[in-house]
Amino acid sequence: MKLKYIATAAIVAGGILQSCSYTDLDPLEGFTDQSYWKTATDLELYSNNLLTNLPGISSTYDDESDDMITQSISDYLFNTMSVSNASGWDWTLVRNCNYFITHYETAQCSEADKNKYLAEVRFIRALRYFALIKRFGDVPWYDEDLQTDDIEQLYKPRDPRNFVLGKIIEDLQFGIQWLPEKSWGTFGERPHKDAARQQLARVALYYGTYMKYHNEAANNGYDANSLLTLARDMSAAVMNSSANYAIVEGTNPEGTFTGSEVTTTYTDGEGNVKPYTSAIYPAPYSNQFIQPNISQNRECVMGRYYDREQEIYSEVGRQEGTNGIGYSYDFAETYLMKDGTPIHNSGSGYQGDATYETMMADRDPRMYQTIMSDHRVRQVDASGTVSLWPLWGRIQSNSGVTGLPSVKFWSSDYTQWNARNTNFNYFIYRYAEALLINAEANAELGSCTQAVLDATINLLRDRVGMAHLTVSPVADAKPVDYGYTVDPLLYEIRRERRVELAHEGFRMDDIKRWNAVKLLENPLTYLGIHCTPEMEADFAERSGQPTFSFGQTAVWQGETYLSPYNVGVNSAANGRAWTQNDRRWLYPIPESQITLNPALTQNPGWN
Repeated sequence: MKLKYIATAAIVAGGILQSCSYTDLDPLEGFTDQSYWKTATDLELYSNNLLTNLPGISSTYDDESDDMITQSISDYLFNTMSVSNASGWDWTLVRNCNYFITHYETAQCSEADKNKYLAEVRFIRALRYFALIKRFGDVPWYDEDLQTDDIEQLYKPRDPRNFVLGKIIEDLQFGIQWLPEKSWGTFGERPHKDAARQQLARVALYYGTYMKYHNEAANNGYDANSLLTLARDMSAAVMNSSANYAIVEGTNPEGTFTGSEVTTTYTDGEGNVKPYTSAIYPAPYSNQFIQPNISQNRECVMGRYYDREQEIYSEVGRQEGTNGIGYSYDFAETYLMKDGTPIHNSGSGYQGDATYETMMADRDPRMYQTIMSDHRVRQVDASGTVSLWPLWGRIQSNSGVTGLPSVKFWSSDYTQWNARNTNFNYFIYRYAEALLINAEANAELGSCTQAVLDATINLLRDRVGMAHLTVSPVADAKPVDYGYTVDPLLYEIRRERRVELAHEGFRMDDIKRWNAVKLLENPLTYLGIHCTPEMEADFAERSGQPTFSFGQTAVWQGETYLSPYNVGVNSAANGRAWTQNDRRWLYPIPESQITLNPALTQNPGWN
């Protein structure tokens, strides 16, 4: 049965499930154990409901990080968050998974079918617990369907994080054993062995590096090296899978612009209509993210599918680049020159940031495929008229904010801009991530050879025509400050991860696991485009605005930048800088939950 279809019984069950808590005696009030749990179809329908909790496409991923800036100030990043706003301590999904685990064995079907659906449910439970321990650290582990008289379990203290981590690993290993192999062409994909392998690699990399850079000793049977080895091995298993994944050069979907040049017009500050011509560059990277069907896409380890005929769609096509989120200036500086040289190194050929054109000239081609410029078409409308992105839209607070809006998930097909009509498919697990995990884990373990780089990072660079990374890269003359020294090879692998996975929801997790919150102190992580005289002149000419009057500015090291917030550039004073034992490493538990169960105790710094 396809994931997109949920039978009536499962819909009813889902509605009831969503209203449950651990104190409910009967989460399936419309059903009885005697009438349900009889066939493999019953197990599948229940699992279908749980699989709707898999992540989906979004235009807001990484909005709280050093990569992106939102129109409204982040209470988390600027440390004004209150315990009264605590959220996320929710156990509904865990309870729903455990209810299945308590009841599935009565079904009259093969052990293989039972274990397949059990593996799906444990996969979902693993994802939920991974999110919980990242957010709260220690959390109570539950692996059974609790009842109201299970007083000891309901009111127990939190279990150690690494104990729960071990249970997450067990759930995913069960999935690797019992889930089916990847099946190409399945529109409405379910979890399979490679999805479980990649998720396990993701979990192991996170806590392997977290334990290493936070100087955590081995506990509950896990240490940094064993977890990094697991990450390396699981990512290698995906790379060696019989599914034969590959890095794909995305093609232009139907309805998008396919030419190499556009001539449009603009009205200058004096009301004169003038022509403007721009070259349109190929987009083999960003085209991957606007495909209406990735069921045969070799980069798709596991996908989530949106389909207009089935009325399954998103709003991303109309939100991307226009929803009050933009990239930071610091993120824009991350991109190398196309020959692999850091932009601030002597002889790099970097033309400076006086204009959009000079800023992006001869840079990593993923830059113009991620950040808005004149080299990406805004829209091809119903009549075939082609338009570019207006300058004013790049800096308005309800649009691009920083002058550097995202176009990674933008299509020039005008139908994608219509309300509730975006049908871009979503990579829940993308092969590129598996390659990046493998490269990083090998580098951390001291086993990153040129062969490893050629099988990982350099495949990503080949897609966009970038020079290859070697095991002895030139050091960046103006490196970002991690708070500690980073070997040049590992530094470049981290850069590659930041660029390739931009706006996909990994960045703040990366900062925290690397113990690299020092990065957030850099004012350029919360400032936008450099307000140069040439940029001002371009805006005055092509937008009719004499200055950057759309927003306020701030001065950093003698230069003026667009500043979405009136917080100054003193990171120690405005809350951006983290202290050694900063409370933001973990989120607060809602006070109401501690009142109900005093054994929980609050996370450090939130009392």
